[in-house]
Amino acid sequence: MTDNKTVALAFSGGLDTTVCVPLLEEEYDCDEVIGVTVDVGQPAEEFDEAEETAQALDLDHYVVDAKDAFADQCLDAVKANATYQGYPLGTALARPVIAEAILEVAEENDCAAIAHGCTGKGNDQLRFEAVWRDSELEVIAPVRELGLTREWEMEYADEKDLPVEGGNEGDWSIDTNLWSRSVEGANLEDPGYVPPEDIYEWTETPGEKEIETVEITFEDGKPVAIDGEEMPSVQLVEYLNDLAGSHGVGRTDMMEDRMLGLKVRENYEHPAATTLLNAHEALEGLVLTEEERAFKKQVDQQWAEKAYEGLLSAPLVDALDGFVDTTQEKVTGTVTVKFEGGQARPVGRESEYAVYSESAASFNTESVDGIAQSDATGVAKYHGFQSRLANAVAADAEAKKAELLADGSGEETEDE
Repeated sequence: MTDNKTVALAFSGGLDTTVCVPLLEEEYDCDEVIGVTVDVGQPAEEFDEAEETAQALDLDHYVVDAKDAFADQCLDAVKANATYQGYPLGTALARPVIAEAILEVAEENDCAAIAHGCTGKGNDQLRFEAVWRDSELEVIAPVRELGLTREWEMEYADEKDLPVEGGNEGDWSIDTNLWSRSVEGANLEDPGYVPPEDIYEWTETPGEKEIETVEITFEDGKPVAIDGEEMPSVQLVEYLNDLAGSHGVGRTDMMEDRMLGLKVRENYEHPAATTLLNAHEALEGLVLTEEERAFKKQVDQQWAEKAYEGLLSAPLVDALDGFVDTTQEKVTGTVTVKFEGGQARPVGRESEYAVYSESAASFNTESVDGIAQSDATGVAKYHGFQSRLANAVAADAEAKKAELLADGSGEETEDE
C-alpha cells in the first residue's frame, strides 16, 4: 500500500462484502474503505440493502448507474449468438461492466487499492481482476486470500455485530441483473435435487398461459422494436423479460464447467435473452449465406468463450467483432416469435436482405432462374462418387484377400 490507504470495495451489502470492510482495516491496514455498488439492473431492494448496510458501517457509498452500458453489452452478445454450454451469458457479461465502473470511482477518489469479496473457487474473481490488473492499483481479495468460509464469516459478523442478519441471506445464493437471474447453493448443489418452483421469480410455470406471439424488429443485428414500437435497449429487455417470463420462457438447469475446472450445478432464468437469441438466429438463417453461417458459428463460439472469461477487451475479440459487425449489416428485418409451453419459437421472418427466392424453392415451379430440374441429373450422378469408389475399392481388396487365403497362397510358411 502507498501512503494513501484508501481502498474501493465492490459492495453489495451482503455477507461477503460486509465482512470485508473491517477485514480490510484490520488485516490490510487500510485507513478508509469506500463502497461501490454498480446498477446493472438488480432489484431495488438490493440497493436499499446496500445503502442501509453502508450507513450502519459508516461507509462512504457510491452507486453507479451502468444499466445502459450493460444493455449494450448484452445486445452485442445477441449479435454474436453468445451462449456458454447452452445458456445465455448474464453474470459473465455484467462483471467487466461492474469492474470498470468501480475502477473509475477508485481512480476518481485517488484510491491505492481496489477490492472484492469473491471466493477463490468461482469465476468472478478472474473477471473483476482482468479489468483491475490493467491499472496501477493494488488488488485485494480478503475472502480468497484469508481462506474464509461462509460459516467463519457468519461467526465473525456475529462477533463484530455487523448488519447482516447473522449472515443468513436465504436458502439460495442469487445474482440478478437486467439480462439474467442465477440461483445456486444449499440443496441445489446436489445434482440430483429437484428444485422447488419457488426458486423462480422471473418465469411462471410453463404452459399456464395462453399462446401469444410477438414481432421483434432488428436493425444491423440489434433488436430495436417490439410489435412496431421502438424502445431503448433497457426498456426492450425489461419488456421481454416480463412478457416471455409470463410464458415460462428461459429456464436453464445445468452442470456448468467453471474456468478453474470445477463442475457446478447452476439454475438460470433469462426470458428476454432466450427470446432475442432465438429470434436473431432465425433472422440470420434468412439473410446469411451457408458459408457465412458455418463460419460465424466458429466466431460466435470464440466470442462466447472470451465473454465467459470476462475478456471481451482481448485483441482476439476486436478481430471477431470485425467479422460479426460485417455480417450484421444484413441482419435487418422482423421475426415473429410464438410463446408456447415455455418455448420462444420463431414462426416467421422477413427481411429485404433475404437470401431466399420463394419461386426457386417452390415445388410448383419447374426451373430456378433458367436452370431446369433436369440439369441436376449430372450433379446427382457425381454426388457421392468418391465415397462409392472408395467402398468399391475396399470391397475388391477384401475379396482378393479372401481368395488368397482360400487357396493357401496367402498363408505364412515355416521358412517365413
